[in-house]
Amino acid sequence: MADKPVKMTVNKAKIAIIQGDITRQATDAIVNAANSSLMGGGGVDGAIHRAGGPAILEECKQIVARQGRLPTGRAVITTGGNLPSRHVIHTVGPVWHGGNKGEEELLESAYRESLKVAAKNNLTSVSFPSVSTGAFGYPVELAATTAINTVLAFLRRKETSLREVVFVLFDSRTYETYAKALKEVTV
Repeated sequence: MADKPVKMTVNKAKIAIIQGDITRQATDAIVNAANSSLMGGGGVDGAIHRAGGPAILEECKQIVARQGRLPTGRAVITTGGNLPSRHVIHTVGPVWHGGNKGEEELLESAYRESLKVAAKNNLTSVSFPSVSTGAFGYPVELAATTAINTVLAFLRRKETSLREVVFVLFDSRTYETYAKALKEVTV
């Protein structure tokens, strides 16, 4: 485990990078790196559905019945079920195809839309995993820079209810990559 979180404050909001299990975070919402069916899967998605219980899947089914599959770069909110967080914000990040198929813009959109959903619901804190870097194959170094820059841009230009954004990274390599990306940013 990493020694201590890397932190930064932007426009009254704290950004932190920690290593840990996102399903144990007590922020108002955690973000799920979902697939477009919202039916659970592997990695973070499966862990969130298992830890949160059937209430999350039930709300996901209702969303899909109402609007169809969730497009890449979009986000929706459900209950947190049995999780310590009250809500789960589900977003679909892009599958990596080499970087020339709009992946960066879609990843930016996944983070930005998740933040918009959090703000629209007057949430004060949200935790993100490393969206798209598992089964979707997005290079962690590129994803970290995009994630950090998108969150910073959102917090800098918007008056928002958000006061804390936490990146919760499962393994030490991903944690170190995100910590480095945050340290390289000038506020």
